[in-house]
Amino acid sequence: MIQRLRSAAFCFALTCLSFQSLRAQETVPVDKRHTDEIKALANRPAVKAVFQTFLDLEPQTKQDLITLTEIPAPPFKEEAKARKYAAMLKEAGADSVWIDEIGNVIAKRKGRSGKKTVVVEGHLDTVFPEGTDVKVKQKGDTLYAPGVGDDTRGLVAILTVLRGLEKAKIETDADVWFVGTVGEEGLGDLRGMKHLFKTHGSKINACISVDGDGFSEIVHRGLGSYRYRITFKGPGGHSYGAFGIVNPHSALGKAIYYFTSEADKFTRQGIKTTYSVSVIGGGTSVNAIPFESWMEIDMRSESPERLNGIDQLLQAAVQRALKEENSLKRSGPDLTVDVKKIGDRPSGKIEPTVPLVQRAMAVSTYLGAKPRLDVSSTNANTPISLGVPAITIGSGGTGGNVHALNEWWLNDKGYLGLQNVLLVLLAEAGMK
Repeated sequence: MIQRLRSAAFCFALTCLSFQSLRAQETVPVDKRHTDEIKALANRPAVKAVFQTFLDLEPQTKQDLITLTEIPAPPFKEEAKARKYAAMLKEAGADSVWIDEIGNVIAKRKGRSGKKTVVVEGHLDTVFPEGTDVKVKQKGDTLYAPGVGDDTRGLVAILTVLRGLEKAKIETDADVWFVGTVGEEGLGDLRGMKHLFKTHGSKINACISVDGDGFSEIVHRGLGSYRYRITFKGPGGHSYGAFGIVNPHSALGKAIYYFTSEADKFTRQGIKTTYSVSVIGGGTSVNAIPFESWMEIDMRSESPERLNGIDQLLQAAVQRALKEENSLKRSGPDLTVDVKKIGDRPSGKIEPTVPLVQRAMAVSTYLGAKPRLDVSSTNANTPISLGVPAITIGSGGTGGNVHALNEWWLNDKGYLGLQNVLLVLLAEAGMK
């Protein structure tokens, strides 16, 4: 069998602008009524009791983090972690817990009226492939392990908030769903969140995603992306004996050139839009005309219009390259091309004047941080694109080396992150 050579390390990183943060910041004032709302909420005796519970639970919260981190959750294989998380949520006091058709863990805590549903969620999956050593190692006060921060800490923060609400017997007006989603990372393509909103979207009034550390960042703009695997296919043959047949590599090279030339001009103005020819492969031997040549491309923008615009440039470049390569053939069949979309993350924006965003800003300010309104690609993309108020906030503490084998998380006043999630949730869900 002919083995195809995948040159994963051979990449073109072709970006439209100089390297800079994907998270463009905005400066927006916090309405005084929301500042007053959060102060009043935080001063309620029951809420203060939960704050104390967070401190009392720190040993258990740490153990929960270690336990969940050490359960592998590679892409598309989150089942074991989901089962354990479901058991933890049930033990914490949720009224009902189930795992849906796609693998999401959903724990419902009934509200007084139930006229509204607020989702607070973190994602179960990590970027690390099956077989990765996920054993937690502790050096001083720092925990090291793949996935310990992204997003196992988010899952544990949500779990601990549920424990605090139960111990203080706080009743919300709205129903609250505590959710662990599948498929947030990479080619998971937000599949868990997409399924949640496809099946229950009409019931969900607001969504709070918990992902990342700290508590100052508030993501209210979804960075959308299109990802493609494009494969040119031909008959293949001997480099001398079959000379004159179509060459997939030649077509791929033309497609890259035509696309990047136009994309460079397109992305030099307007809302930031990026592109990257990230992985290419194909071919079998130096003395063989390849039978296929492929590339994987990533394109991103927070503007749906700009994302569609650069997508059109890609499609046109591919068809132009196909036509030109076929026009050069001297014998044999035509070249064909398969254009497969392997990622589609929706984009959009929730205005900073929306109460959920304002409340998150007021909470961050109350806890002593300077709120930062940012753009990023998170599970909040899906509800944001549907017009449902949604944000992504941090789970507290400090972390680093996300998506690396030496990822770490430090409990540096991590309780403030728990307070962050609690206050935003109570403000949105209403407290009796």
